[in-house]
Amino acid sequence: MTAAGTNPDADSFVPWKEFLTSAHAPPLALVCLAVWLHAADSLIVATMLPSIVSEVGGAGVVSWSVSLYEIASVVAGAASALLTVRHGLRAPMSLAAALFGFGCLLSAASPNMALILAGRCLQGLGGGGLVSMSFVAVGVMFPRRYTARALAMVSAFWGISAFLGPLIGGFFVEYATWRWGFGFFALQAFGLAAWIALRPDLPAPQGQGAGSFPVRRLALLFLAVLLVSTGGIEVGALQTPVLVAAGLLCLAVFLQLDGRAAADRLLPNRPFSLRNTTGAAFVMILSLSMATIALTAFGPLLVTAIHGVSALTAGFLAACSSIGWTIAAVLVSGSPERLDRRMIGAGITLVVLSIAGFVYAIPNGPVWLIAVFAAMDGAGFGMAWTFILRRTTSLADPAEVQRISAAMPTVQRLGYALGAAYTGIAANAAGFVSAATPAAAADAGRWIFLSCLPFGLLALAAMIAVVRSGPDSQGMPAAREPSR
Repeated sequence: MTAAGTNPDADSFVPWKEFLTSAHAPPLALVCLAVWLHAADSLIVATMLPSIVSEVGGAGVVSWSVSLYEIASVVAGAASALLTVRHGLRAPMSLAAALFGFGCLLSAASPNMALILAGRCLQGLGGGGLVSMSFVAVGVMFPRRYTARALAMVSAFWGISAFLGPLIGGFFVEYATWRWGFGFFALQAFGLAAWIALRPDLPAPQGQGAGSFPVRRLALLFLAVLLVSTGGIEVGALQTPVLVAAGLLCLAVFLQLDGRAAADRLLPNRPFSLRNTTGAAFVMILSLSMATIALTAFGPLLVTAIHGVSALTAGFLAACSSIGWTIAAVLVSGSPERLDRRMIGAGITLVVLSIAGFVYAIPNGPVWLIAVFAAMDGAGFGMAWTFILRRTTSLADPAEVQRISAAMPTVQRLGYALGAAYTGIAANAAGFVSAATPAAAADAGRWIFLSCLPFGLLALAAMIAVVRSGPDSQGMPAAREPSR
């Protein structure tokens, strides 16, 4: 499988009209629908969870409806690059959509929480695979000239889901039943699976089909994320450090085994080495994900406890990040390739500045200032994200392009899992659980976001390595895009 199309003047501005009316509109629609399924489903389920618990019970394990989904998404994302190399895009993407659909049907028909959680696990496998393979599709089906525009549309669909997801979930709860909500997404998933299966233009396998499937490595990755996530769900002075340490050990063994593999590697070569562009980019993504998950995990709770705002207002404050991401991604996506380094540098710097801003704004307010920093956080990601993939794939070995593309969202989710456990420990140490007054909650919030700054600084150091890098340190020239 090779990168699609030629590279006609990558340094020129790409108008939206040219991009949307080009022959790449159908694959763009496919990618956006795949991302929509994954993004909106999580928000819809979060809205429907109170009704689900009131009908089938299981309040004690309700957090696992999110955890299992994310764990399965990480594992599926890690396997996606290998699947697309061996089997092309059509069969794996169609299978991922079908798995997602079956998971929705299982949850819709479940009489108890155990089967709902099983359905959520299937939805995570399907959704994580769809998102990772969508990034592969952007990397191999669009010329580099159009890559940023395609990723901007993906970001736009993430932002749209931030608004429509809760509305759709609330609609089914209010006027029908939560089971129909799952059924609604099952229909979309099966329709997408059929459309993918019937498309003749999806890239074919690269011919690297030999070897067994890396079940042991995937099991290690699953166990690593499971242990870390468990450590972050119920924070304890002993159990949390032990679980996180065990998870990190499993993750280290996974990386060691994967590095020794050949054609069936799940991640690119040296995925977290600051000495090559890809490794530096992954360190940057992992660190920023760990540093910014505190806004999602604790932001609404802290703002409600400290400033007395309603749950709806707190939710919209968190949504400001998605709004900022979408707007920034759409505005800058037409920038020529020669500006990639500036966009990445400016975006990552903006995110780190927003983390520093939260240290002050969360405990002190005013509420509008928190919204400004949330929008800065999202805008920084939106500025940088659309160009990170283009830069890393342009400087990497062409044989690594699919692994890099699929690994980007997987590394991001891994960072969220690690960051959730880390911020949970920081919150516990700061006395968040026992905070009985707004002043105590404000003090805990200040320490929670201060604990995120070291990862932000690490991301800045990795960003400098990314923007200063030339051709990959392994001696590979910048990847050129051969014609179809």
